Amino acid sequence: MSSDTLHAAEHFVMRNARLIDRHRFAFHFQSGPAEPIRTVLDAYRNVDGGYGNGLDPDLRGHGSQPVAVEFALRYLDEIGTMPQPLLNGICTYLNTVTDDKGGVPCVLPSARHTEAAPWWREYTDFRGSLNPTATITGLLHKNHVSHPWRDHATAFCWSQLAAMNWTTPSEAIAVCTFLQHVPERTRALRELDRIAPMITAVIEPDPTATGHVRKPLDIAPHPDHIATRLFTDSQIHAHLDALQRTQQDDGGWPLTWDNWTESTTPEWRGIVTLRRLLTLRAHGRLDTHRA
Repeated sequence: MSSDTLHAAEHFVMRNARLIDRHRFAFHFQSGPAEPIRTVLDAYRNVDGGYGNGLDPDLRGHGSQPVAVEFALRYLDEIGTMPQPLLNGICTYLNTVTDDKGGVPCVLPSARHTEAAPWWREYTDFRGSLNPTATITGLLHKNHVSHPWRDHATAFCWSQLAAMNWTTPSEAIAVCTFLQHVPERTRALRELDRIAPMITAVIEPDPTATGHVRKPLDIAPHPDHIATRLFTDSQIHAHLDALQRTQQDDGGWPLTWDNWTESTTPEWRGIVTLRRLLTLRAHGRLDTHRA
């Protein structure tokens, strides 16, 4: 993929994406500094240590939500720094919304009373769940964050995995993030092999499929990811080819779901476009050198 692809994506991001995602683009593709990302991310942080304020574009309320904490940790992980005071605040917040088994739900009941996507306003299962607990826990392990909440959540994830007999695409992505980073490598690989049929059953194998589906590159975004072993090389290459073809004329990548309000479409497309670029670069499909 030529540098024209990156140049077109740059124009799209600068015209449409949120400030934090414009700084992320600069960090990843223009040797930009990490500090602006941390500074902007602080604006989404609440006094309880959690995150809200639209960090997840589908949750517009001010209050902290577990899924917004996942966003924050992903962004901090990208820039390779997780200050201990900030992490202490995050874990303190998570502790206040964790159920007796050790898990957190995607959102809290408070989402019903804010501006939010219909699927969050209508959400009814507020028990702890692997999504997003497994992702959050995996990222804490990856960054060597020691905290009692992480240990309790790790036990929760192992327990939920042992009882798993079906899954969803979003949960499968969360589970694979956990298995990618949890220190118990033999156990992680054994568990992945056991649940592999459940995961591949909910991942769309057709590179040309449209609609709200998750594909191999969504769950295995880079070659070294633990979930890559679930797919053949030819499958990965076919999906990379398809990903390259789906860049739009405006330089961005399209959404694969129907959005609930026009205002969040450019925000989400900015996020998705960065994901696609990072995946293509990780697989050696993106020329990042300017002509």
